Amino acid sequence: MVIGILQFDLLIHDATSLKDKRRVVSSLKDRIHREHMAAVAEVGDPDLLNLARVAIAVVARDGRRVGEVLDHVSDKLRGLHDAEAAITSRRVIHDQMLPDDEITPIDPDPDGTLAEEMFRRATNENGPANA
Repeated sequence: MVIGILQFDLLIHDATSLKDKRRVVSSLKDRIHREHMAAVAEVGDPDLLNLARVAIAVVARDGRRVGEVLDHVSDKLRGLHDAEAAITSRRVIHDQMLPDDEITPIDPDPDGTLAEEMFRRATNENGPANA
């Protein structure tokens, strides 16, 4: 597993209200998410009128794919018309880089109730599941 994080500042030149800023930021977030299947969030102070700090996260099987997505997003940011973007940081994290104590296995059914319910439904012990 490889995680890529791109953080950038977005200078919004013509914003005269927070509504103008939200329009530009929301449009960009939606487009990046839709075109690159990346998680996008405004991570800076939402009350600043002409400046937005935005972060993008991408998860993939290999670093090459993560790099490609971050490169495409960076290229797209250079071509913005209603804002100017400045890359502040780019980081790629490989799962081997994470210390073992930061990787916590998750037990989706710690008390076994889910397994019991699935078994009951499979053996039709309590009648049909939709009854």
